[in-house]
Amino acid sequence: MSGNTFWNDAKLEPKRKFRWMLYFAGAPQFIIKSVTKPSFQVQSTNHQFLQHTFHFPGRVTWQDVNLTLVDPVNPDATQALYNILKNSGYILPPDVIGQADAGYKTISKQKMVGSLGEFKIQQINAEGKASNQVIETWILNNPQITSVNFDGLDYSSDEALNIQIGVKYDWAVLNPDGDRDISGWNLFTPETTT
Repeated sequence: MSGNTFWNDAKLEPKRKFRWMLYFAGAPQFIIKSVTKPSFQVQSTNHQFLQHTFHFPGRVTWQDVNLTLVDPVNPDATQALYNILKNSGYILPPDVIGQADAGYKTISKQKMVGSLGEFKIQQINAEGKASNQVIETWILNNPQITSVNFDGLDYSSDEALNIQIGVKYDWAVLNPDGDRDISGWNLFTPETTT
């Protein structure tokens, strides 16, 4: 029997759902309630030969990330998201009337990505971020807002308003500052120190 049993190691701890920070468009940390982590799908291509079917990996598609914010009075998250839309190139129809070149302007990827800035999710351990104990970092490259739901109003409820946001991105990078050569590793064997 191996001496490396998890119940004997007091340092072993799972990652926890409530230990994280999100950096998104300059939003203050206290208004961010939840976020989904990046995920991907790998397409599959079939090749048939006689009575056999063989499968080969195809393109990787990164799935949208969803986040939920609480909408405070100050800073006004609704106004901030509306400003991101306008800064991305969206022009209201009344603003186009009477202007020769305004009707040709549209939303652009460059402006949307520039308005959002860096999109980073950091998971921390029990010691917190101040002790430099970031255990996982995801960076989403070229993030773009795909949907915003400003919640609904209801006289029978006293809950805070939430804003649900969908974000599409080109690809995600895991632990960009801690890249390691993992060739030859059994990927699920804990890293050992010597």
